Amino acid sequence: MTIVREGMKIISATKKRSRLRGENLPDVTFRLVALAFAGLIVLLVLAMAIAMAKSSWPAIQQFGLGFLVGRTWDPVFKNFGALPFIYGTIVSSLLALLLAVPVSLGSAIFLAELAPAWVRGPISLMIELLAAIPSVVFGIWGIFVLNPWLRTSVEPMLGNNFGFFPLFQGPMYGLGMLSAGLILAIMIVPTITAISREVLMAVPNSQREAMLALGATRWEMISKAVVSYARPGIVGAVVLGLGRAVGETMAVTMVIGNRHEISASLFAPGHTMASVIANEFSEATYNLYLAALVETGLVLLFVTILLNALARLLVWRIAGGPKGAQRE
Repeated sequence: MTIVREGMKIISATKKRSRLRGENLPDVTFRLVALAFAGLIVLLVLAMAIAMAKSSWPAIQQFGLGFLVGRTWDPVFKNFGALPFIYGTIVSSLLALLLAVPVSLGSAIFLAELAPAWVRGPISLMIELLAAIPSVVFGIWGIFVLNPWLRTSVEPMLGNNFGFFPLFQGPMYGLGMLSAGLILAIMIVPTITAISREVLMAVPNSQREAMLALGATRWEMISKAVVSYARPGIVGAVVLGLGRAVGETMAVTMVIGNRHEISASLFAPGHTMASVIANEFSEATYNLYLAALVETGLVLLFVTILLNALARLLVWRIAGGPKGAQRE
């Protein structure tokens, strides 16, 4: 019996190895092809970074880290510092988040938890269509509609009531950081809303039912069970929106005023890393000027990759939540 049992084990193991070799060959091939495509994307990004670093090497050699903290951008005397553009990018992006996050989160909660089925579809479609509008259209709308409205109504109101804050002092042009922040806020609302809605809908129903069973109201259930559970994914959506705001070019270029300075006032014109590249790349008449603009793009590339990587990690964390609950 022992010999027969051992023989059966050998036959079974042989059949298993044969089955694995025969059935898994397409799977192995598909995995290798998918890995090759994924590696190609990584290589493409690395190639872009290397090419930009090579093109910007004269500026890196001459200015070093001083390029990141220098406040002077003077092509005539060949003195370049990117701090005004970094400042403008940070201020306009944070202002956009400040305006867009409450609207986006409220819309996502409504669509995921409160909206009737016949309302959810049309509103979701309208939000997604907003994301499909070209940025240059937003820029034209900003020039002819938003900027005059800010100059004649919003900025005078803010200056008269909150003029004791440095944020709301100075000449009121309509063009400036405030206009750029509003345009960016409108542009990132669809991104944050869509991702936050999907994350909220991924929260297990057991979370809602448990909270309601404890006697919580609907608002308490949403705020303490659903939103709390989905917080990492919502943060990921916000970071993705921030990445979109940081890299936006045309719309910001058309409404920010394009001035190389750092000002505490939101009424003042400014610049971002993307807008200065769009404005001055065709005017770069010598190598160091061109290298400085390419180095600005290299900094923008690293910032965008870092923000998107952080957002993906947060979204993956919440995506794994329901599966972990099911395993338990």
